[in-house]
Amino acid sequence: MPHNDSAAASDRVPAPETTLDTSVPHSARVWNYWLGGKDNYAADRAAGDRFLEVFPGMAKGARASRAFLARTVRYLAGEAGIRQFLDIGTGLPTVDNTHEVAQSVAPETRIVYVDNDPLVLVHARALLTSTPEGATDYVEADLRDPETILRAADATLDLSQPVALMLMGILGHIADYDEARGIVRRLMAALPSGSHLTVNDGTNVLSEANSEAHRQYNESGAVPYIQRTPEEIGGFFEGLELVEPGVVSVTRWRPDPTPFGEPPEVDGFGAVARKA
Repeated sequence: MPHNDSAAASDRVPAPETTLDTSVPHSARVWNYWLGGKDNYAADRAAGDRFLEVFPGMAKGARASRAFLARTVRYLAGEAGIRQFLDIGTGLPTVDNTHEVAQSVAPETRIVYVDNDPLVLVHARALLTSTPEGATDYVEADLRDPETILRAADATLDLSQPVALMLMGILGHIADYDEARGIVRRLMAALPSGSHLTVNDGTNVLSEANSEAHRQYNESGAVPYIQRTPEEIGGFFEGLELVEPGVVSVTRWRPDPTPFGEPPEVDGFGAVARKA
């Protein structure tokens, strides 16, 4: 199995042709802006500011989502013993990227990132660093094409061994719920027993302002993002064994202890589940 070097690169599935349109906001770049990053353009900042004018809590929600990723990866690489991660819809590099968290627990961990944004591809070189014992790789592909993703990931991961599939804030871009569930099923069907699924997506149950901000964002020309109910997010885990505490607001999934009690909920729910 090749490592993340020139030999591995030569085995990758060719990336699709893409162009970078900076005049239209893109969710990965808007998210980067909310997290305080600099990898965004005027259209992204304008869309992000309009969203925050309607729903100021979104920046807090973005940070809560990122913290959820770090806690789930620590759990998967630690308690669950996972040594391979397939992170689809990774977005732009920030802090506590999947490979950084996982390899801090187990340096031999292998990670494949998948995204379809050309700017992410440009910045992926920053992600393609690894401990000497492990490996990271980047695949340019679309979530709607699971077979291409799996074929490309097989150059770095051993798909006969357990894999943690990470779908963080990405399934909302699949407008049709049945299609989104079908994509998850196709991906998990290709992974062996002991693999895990982690999902985190925006919900629409706590704030009318959040729902209105999403409605306006979806009319901006960007790829729409569909908020779903916690019950619908739970549907992505059908047939899998949910890890406690199940499907909850991302702030309530095994939060780090503080003297201030349970953290407040945000309009983003997620969970981790195991394939038997």
